[in-house]
Amino acid sequence: MRWILRLLANAAALGVATWLLDGISLTATTTEGKIVALLVVALIFGIVNAVVKPVFKLVTAPVVLLTLGIFLLVINALMLLLTSWLSNLVGLGWHVEGFWTAVLGAIIVSVVSFVLNAFVPDRDERNRRRGRR
Repeated sequence: MRWILRLLANAAALGVATWLLDGISLTATTTEGKIVALLVVALIFGIVNAVVKPVFKLVTAPVVLLTLGIFLLVINALMLLLTSWLSNLVGLGWHVEGFWTAVLGAIIVSVVSFVLNAFVPDRDERNRRRGRR
């Protein structure tokens, strides 16, 4: 259940970034098509973040430490660009135009996703309320 809520939160965050930035486009024509496309893009984004992002973070750890974490924005932008490339391969019509748009999009997605995921119950907190350890 939690992963569905997180998927919806990521889809909403990607939708907000698409809506706010001219460089991120979604070519679906109907509302249902846009919703389905954003849900699939959010699924691709989640998989990319779960599989590829840890490798990027490990390889670039010295640069991340040297820049006090600012380089994580570059990694997040690259994850968005990779998601854009993969979604175009699948034919979803969601595209990020350029690196700097990806950086702004990564900031927007991170902030919106953080806010929305704050409302998703944490498994440990739920178990504490039930009296389990």
